[in-house]
Amino acid sequence: MKLDWRALSLTCAILWAGTVFLMGVANLIWPTYGVNFLQLVASIYPGYNAARSFGEVIIATLYAIVDGFVGGIIFVWLYNCFLKPATKA
Repeated sequence: MKLDWRALSLTCAILWAGTVFLMGVANLIWPTYGVNFLQLVASIYPGYNAARSFGEVIIATLYAIVDGFVGGIIFVWLYNCFLKPATKA
């Protein structure tokens, strides 16, 4: 069964962006929460500095949407490449 690239890519984008957004907002509320995670994200996404501001959270979330979507497309492509050809009855 082949995977639908749109469905999985959108799912990955929403899940990853939601995670980054929630961690960023949680860090705005509790300053010590998720600092290491946000620094890791900052080391991957150019332009994001893990500063404690809502604008930085939005920048990281936008990067995460694109990153999750592209990662989902790559996953679907690889998965579908490794499927055995369906046999006809």
